[in-house]
Amino acid sequence: MVQQSFYARFENVDRHITGWMAKNGITLLRISVGIVFFWFGVLKFVPGLSPADALATRTISVLTFGVVPPEVSRPVLAAWECLIGLGLISGLFMRATLLLLFVQMMGTITPLVLFPHETWTIFPIAPTLEGQYILKNIVLITAALVIGATVRGGKLVSDPALLKAQK
Repeated sequence: MVQQSFYARFENVDRHITGWMAKNGITLLRISVGIVFFWFGVLKFVPGLSPADALATRTISVLTFGVVPPEVSRPVLAAWECLIGLGLISGLFMRATLLLLFVQMMGTITPLVLFPHETWTIFPIAPTLEGQYILKNIVLITAALVIGATVRGGKLVSDPALLKAQK
């Protein structure tokens, strides 16, 4: 009897916690990713403050065939990342924000190919610190995919039985 009551209490607590996570998880994910983008963007406004500064500006220079110098690319990239961050934090203009994010991420991963001597100690299994900094973007890209799946009103559901009951 005591064991059943413990299990019932555990199930009740678990149901409530899981429901809270389903209700709030996407919003918290969106805001936390937004904070990361905004924070990293603000750092880029000050030359040399971001650890990714030199690699980012060099990447943009290579991708634009030297047309865009660091004095231009740094503040543009900083503003771009801040805009992504503000969009995610506010939840406004999500489609445009996610488009900016995915375009920015395409540029962010290119140093893995453009500068392999700086991003890998052993290609493709041992990234340098810069390579690790870039590879963590896989998590940001995946988070953006999850957030993007909800821009048309999609939600997480904590219990599949709730979906069956709605049909």
